[in-house]
Amino acid sequence: MSLKQKALLFNFLGFAVIFLLFRFGLSYLLAIKPVYISVISAVLAMVIAPKFAVASIEGVPKLLMKWIFLKGFKEL
Repeated sequence: MSLKQKALLFNFLGFAVIFLLFRFGLSYLLAIKPVYISVISAVLAMVIAPKFAVASIEGVPKLLMKWIFLKGFKEL
């Protein structure tokens, strides 16, 4: 599996897990329409989910992660 495919998979998994947590958590706490809960969950997941990307550092492709809770980039 190439690094770009891994980055895409990690981006999807990170978003999906956080989206589902917000989706079921908000539906348990709030009594609003499910459409609004899904939209709010999607927006929150887009902001909070870690971002993965492939960058070429000194000619070597590396998988990097950026997250709002971590300072800078983390190499995987």
